[in-house]
Amino acid sequence: MSHNLSNINLKIWRQDGPDAQGRFETHQIPEISDEASFLEMLDILNERLIEEGKEAVVFDHDCREGICGTCSLMIDGQAHGPQRGTATCQLHMRQFESGDEIVIEPWRATAFPIIKDLMVDRSPFDRIIESGGFITAPTGGAPDANLIPIPKPVADASMDAAECIGCGACVAACPNSAANLFTGAKIAHLNLLPQGQAERYKRTEAMVETMDEHFGSCTNHGECEAACPKEISIDNIATMNVDYAKSKFKNRKALAR
Repeated sequence: MSHNLSNINLKIWRQDGPDAQGRFETHQIPEISDEASFLEMLDILNERLIEEGKEAVVFDHDCREGICGTCSLMIDGQAHGPQRGTATCQLHMRQFESGDEIVIEPWRATAFPIIKDLMVDRSPFDRIIESGGFITAPTGGAPDANLIPIPKPVADASMDAAECIGCGACVAACPNSAANLFTGAKIAHLNLLPQGQAERYKRTEAMVETMDEHFGSCTNHGECEAACPKEISIDNIATMNVDYAKSKFKNRKALAR
């Protein structure tokens, strides 16, 4: 079976380190199959650069199945590229036309400093999770799942929020570099379940305030939801805001006892 072949022009951001001066480089990729993935196309470029004795382009990748959240590229000004609900690693070259110029950049956010080329440091996400994105309340042995009644809409909403892969596209797409969609999703998937209730307001307060230390403020542009490869709803931000307001009252009341 034959596949269409395209000639692609790349304009790629290169930067030797966090404090180095960055620049764009142009490269041509002749006759790339429309069945090739976007990251396979970058692999082909890097193989050629290495053969020429040049330094390969550094970019994050791992599972290449849209699960790990490692791939993190701005493609023609869009986080993860032009296809909705798709991580960079799931993007294929059939989304582009022969002769296109594709501009490839790293995430652009103060909280995500560039490590090298297209790779950024997303450790501020780790700080948010470390502050409360877990359950520590002792629950004993795992009971049979059917012994804990959870309404299906609640279970579905929790699982939808848990789909967040922490890629950072929401931050990169937001004009304020806000992390509210990421934080809202990580809070919601625990706060909605019975097991998460004991630490609900302590968790919410800690995670939101850690987020505020690193990221900008949400002003409801909605770009985060549009860029999310898992299409996580901004309803999670609204739920987070309600729980945060309650946490300031409930946690203060608990301390006063």
